[in-house]
Amino acid sequence: MEAVFSIISTVISMVSFIAILWFVSPVAPVIIIAMSLPSAFVNFYFRKKHVNYMRFRSRDRREMNYFADLVTNKDMVKEVRLFNLGDSFIDKFKTIFKRYFKGLKALIIKEQSVHLILNILTTTVNCILFLYVAYKVCMGQLTVGDYSLYTGALNSISSGVTSLIGTTATIYEGTLFINNMIEFMKVKKEIVPNTDKPLSVNRHCEHTIELKNVSFKYPGTETYVLKNINLFIRPGETLVLVGLNGAGKTTLIKLLTRLYDPTEGVILLDGRDIKSYNVDEVYKMFGIIFQDFGKYAVSVEENISYGDIEKTIDRSDIIRAAKESGADDFVTRLKNSYDTPLMRIFEETGTELSGGQWQKLAVARAFYSDSDILILDEPTASLDAIAEQEVFSQFDRLRKDKITLFVSHRLSSATVASKIIVLSNGEIIEEG
Repeated sequence: MEAVFSIISTVISMVSFIAILWFVSPVAPVIIIAMSLPSAFVNFYFRKKHVNYMRFRSRDRREMNYFADLVTNKDMVKEVRLFNLGDSFIDKFKTIFKRYFKGLKALIIKEQSVHLILNILTTTVNCILFLYVAYKVCMGQLTVGDYSLYTGALNSISSGVTSLIGTTATIYEGTLFINNMIEFMKVKKEIVPNTDKPLSVNRHCEHTIELKNVSFKYPGTETYVLKNINLFIRPGETLVLVGLNGAGKTTLIKLLTRLYDPTEGVILLDGRDIKSYNVDEVYKMFGIIFQDFGKYAVSVEENISYGDIEKTIDRSDIIRAAKESGADDFVTRLKNSYDTPLMRIFEETGTELSGGQWQKLAVARAFYSDSDILILDEPTASLDAIAEQEVFSQFDRLRKDKITLFVSHRLSSATVASKIIVLSNGEIIEEG
């Protein structure tokens, strides 16, 4: 918008100065504008080259950002300091920067060299036109005041054309970047209902989930993460998924919550293909804690309220969820209790929590959400044995008739289960 208004302003000024100069020589403004055309071509040509360079060198920029983040990330500082990794990361940053900047510098030098030649030619033409006006003054055809007026008009037209070219080139460059964004925005969602009239999910009632011959491999790979999974989960059942790392436990959870669709097979929710339901309504069914749960640089209250962002925040509900997860004990000891800002990304007085305390807040989010199905992916990995048992006891009381799924490495979590599923290499090898 700013560039467009700048162009309008420049054009209005140029029209005025062209009208003034027309009385001396109608050819003069035409010559100036014609001399600017090569400069315009060069500007547009190199803008496109610059955008293409940045686009196809985006990996270099991502790598630079990555190594810059490593040496400034507070969570990484322990290893960076103890293993003396700082200089190594900085050297990697410099190496990538030199490679990236080398090509950019060559592009800039080439552009400036062409502009220098064009500027010399333009300045030469302007000087000739100035001399022509001076000649008319000497011949008595114009006054000294006229000379000042017309040369000023020449300068203004020249600078106006330069400004016009620069601004339009900036707009052109912006549209090239915007085109990249528009291409991204046009990418179609893959997780969508398989019907034009998706079903609504029945809420706050008993549910069943069934997996029939479900297999899955991540896009772009040939290895199956899950193979031929058959599983039926009854209303109110508490299921524990156990298995070694890489067995496919978390991937199975992502399929159940429809973050992914199966490569083969079908998942039935209440007897119907899960793809036939409204996707957003399916997501709202689940109260879930992933093992890499979010840590948000906001207040304690907001951290818990993110469990159901559409619900109007009620402090009593927040406190209830915190008590049920065991978080209330440490939250009430914080300086500003539930209004305490967490992390020091924005607030110098922000509080840094331990891993176990963050996990209790994550569990509180699950309790706060009005979900039909609870899913907990390693929900107590950072908790001590006593805190873990308290959480499991709370879950046992709160889940009521809800389906509850635990993903765990610990036998202690299996004590609350009505069914245990053992996964190995993407397959169910035991169930009971």
